[in-house]
Amino acid sequence: MSRNAFVSRSLLLFALVAASFVVLGFSRLVLPYRTARLLAAPLFFASAALAVLLFGQAVLAALGLRED
Repeated sequence: MSRNAFVSRSLLLFALVAASFVVLGFSRLVLPYRTARLLAAPLFFASAALAVLLFGQAVLAALGLRED
């Protein structure tokens, strides 16, 4: 994977985490906390999965098992 792709996916990860917090915060204004968490959960889980994927790719690249 090229460095540009890694950086763009890292920025996507940051955007997903930020969107999760924004959705949770704004939905808490009008909905109960449990419902707000249910609305923000898909974004949070997507960002967690992307973080694990990026971490795995970074480890493989650092070990030399995957090209940059």
